[in-house]
Amino acid sequence: MTFYEDLVTQTQMNYSIYHSLYAQGGTAVKLSSKVSLPYEEQIHSFVEEVKNAEVIVVGGASGLSAAGGGDFYYEDNTSYRKYFGKYAEKYGFKGAFAGTFARWDSREEFWGYLATFLYTTQTAEVRKPYLDLDEILKSKEFFILTTNQDTQFMKLYPEDKVAEIQGDHRFFQCAHCCTDDTWDAVESVKKLIESMGEDTGVPTDMIPKCPHCGGEAFPWVRGYGNFLQGKKYEAEYQKISDYILQNKDKKLLLIELGVGRMTPMFIQEPFWALTGSLPDARYISVNDKYAFLPEQIEDKGLAITGDIGKVLEDVRIEMGKE
Repeated sequence: MTFYEDLVTQTQMNYSIYHSLYAQGGTAVKLSSKVSLPYEEQIHSFVEEVKNAEVIVVGGASGLSAAGGGDFYYEDNTSYRKYFGKYAEKYGFKGAFAGTFARWDSREEFWGYLATFLYTTQTAEVRKPYLDLDEILKSKEFFILTTNQDTQFMKLYPEDKVAEIQGDHRFFQCAHCCTDDTWDAVESVKKLIESMGEDTGVPTDMIPKCPHCGGEAFPWVRGYGNFLQGKKYEAEYQKISDYILQNKDKKLLLIELGVGRMTPMFIQEPFWALTGSLPDARYISVNDKYAFLPEQIEDKGLAITGDIGKVLEDVRIEMGKE
């Protein structure tokens, strides 16, 4: 087990023990009672932390994509209707993820929905919060850790700069994990969308298959399938582990963006543990709902409650002035 995966495992145990607390939007970690700085001072502090850091690790979660318009996963809103309207009308789903757990009339229709889901993220333009973040990081040495599967970071950075520990919409795996292989899903998804047209299902003979066992394929993602935790999965954890261990004695800034209460064990709590254990580590979080800053690291951290898109834009503008 890699260094970072071990951190995740430890925090998952904490999550399991206190699951009801987390489910209510809380945390088992004792939080700081310090009064937050005014917003303008928080932005200034963010800029100063970036300037002073020798290396930066960004932890990007679902709230980061949602801030840029990728907010169709859990609610029936304008962007959801734009991409999934024909399924919303027929089935009444309230958000994209609802369809992944539905009882479908056929596998052809299930794959029609799944292809729509994948195509929407695979072909999406890079969202503005990601572009602002890119400007903020431009002159720094940095690495990206993400639980997002929507490929946004991969449209900006090479593979060796990003660890995708929850999977990636660009790849298929065997639904039954008969093999440790993953393979390209982009071209297959494009063909599925073209074949489907305005229908809600794909042709039977186009349902993606595993090239090894002949069973159905499935996106290489955690959350709504039998996620393959094989060589590719381990390689993602190895990247983030190596980066942190190589830079643990430097002025390391950990920036957490958009972690929700369902998955604090992958970015948030490991970042808290690293900030507390590494002498020159610092921590910043930005979240539109929560300002969680552990008491243990209250003198090494900053928690900003606000729209992530606005915060990153304001930080970029402030840095541009200097």
